[in-house]
Amino acid sequence: MQMINNPPAVLSAPSKIRIGPAFSGEIVFENVSYTIGEKPVLHQLNFTVEPGEIICLLGPSGCGKTTVLRLAAGIIAPTSGRILIDQAEVAGPTRFVSPEKRKVGLMFQDFALFPHMTVLNNVTYGLYALSDRDADLAARQVIQRVALTGKEDRYPHELSGGEQQRVALARAIAPRPQLLMMDEPFSGLDQRLRDDLRSETLALLREANSSAILVTHDPVEAMSMADKIILMREGHIEQYGTPQFVHDQPVNSFAARFFSEVNTFEGVVKSGEVLTPLGAMPAPSIAEGTLVQILIRPSAIRCVRKGEGREGLVLETRYLGGMSRASVLFVSGTEPVTIYLNALERLSAGDTAGFKIDPSGVFIFKKTQSAS
Repeated sequence: MQMINNPPAVLSAPSKIRIGPAFSGEIVFENVSYTIGEKPVLHQLNFTVEPGEIICLLGPSGCGKTTVLRLAAGIIAPTSGRILIDQAEVAGPTRFVSPEKRKVGLMFQDFALFPHMTVLNNVTYGLYALSDRDADLAARQVIQRVALTGKEDRYPHELSGGEQQRVALARAIAPRPQLLMMDEPFSGLDQRLRDDLRSETLALLREANSSAILVTHDPVEAMSMADKIILMREGHIEQYGTPQFVHDQPVNSFAARFFSEVNTFEGVVKSGEVLTPLGAMPAPSIAEGTLVQILIRPSAIRCVRKGEGREGLVLETRYLGGMSRASVLFVSGTEPVTIYLNALERLSAGDTAGFKIDPSGVFIFKKTQSAS
């Protein structure tokens, strides 16, 4: 697809026009597995997307996220297990419903617009069930909602990347799908435009009352958009729950690392605790003598007055806008520890200060649970 180097488009204020609601759908995965030849891709996935709920499939590249999306949309069939939409089986041992009969909308990373069609024709393409007049009216309404009024007769190559993405969003929403599937739709956009489009897409999904599955590798995107997050690794579900739950209560070191930078230490549990350069950390639920991995988020290390907490020497600071990232060496450590300082904590290389730990940002796992 031909692209042009237009300046990034900035979304205008949301239009007062509202698009009509759809009947949101429920989708259920029951022990769904998928194999290519001898290679297992997904392993017995079980989860439910409730009506009107937005689920984010989160994980590193190659973990199976897009395969889940393709199975839900009906582009491929599971090797085993069942998929149900509104309690009706759409994929299973004896039944397979094609994508066009599933009331599912698709939105891809590469936009997938028809280059020979105008904006209006791209959006009306999926409205074949309506009369020409009604399809035109519905398409123009959604085009106005995504702030593209006046560009109905333009072709994709005449639009910026952000405008093309908004056309793709309008086309996906226009048929009022019960379920919308989005495969990393914002990854190719600059940060400012990505934030704007996330907010606009979320508002449109809520207006349309659509259930949605969003594939992303960006934890910030997942937490800002999702009602629930499914964290995946190597075809398995590692953790499933609300954004706050999966962020604040990671089940293993892979999950903890995925949501933020961490300082990592190793130690052995003795008398219900384990020693680190930042002091002893309680580990009451882990057996005596167990080799463990301690993960401490930089945001959990708080600067206090000198003489309080554990003293550390600041080796370096980097200003990040609103906060600084500091490397601090503690007396009992051999490697610097990363700490985030707020705008009021003005420390420079060579300074010493006291530091305390917020226990909510400390996670201890048996060494056998180490993430690769």
